[in-house]
Amino acid sequence: MRDWQVKRRERTRQLIELGGLVAKAGLVELTDDDRATLYGAFLTVAVKLRGEDREQALVLWKRKGKRAFESESET
Repeated sequence: MRDWQVKRRERTRQLIELGGLVAKAGLVELTDDDRATLYGAFLTVAVKLRGEDREQALVLWKRKGKRAFESESET
């Protein structure tokens, strides 16, 4: 398989997984599948990650995410 095909498949897989996380978090339903609202929310997160509170936000969000994954795997 050619290098560009491998990279394309890896990128496609990443995008599918990220979309799955959006759905798993319930954001599709909570925003009535409004792409502009979702994009605006992501832009807000990006601003936060560019700011002074970056490390605190990453620690908090990672902790919440890990707990959610663990909770789902237990049920």
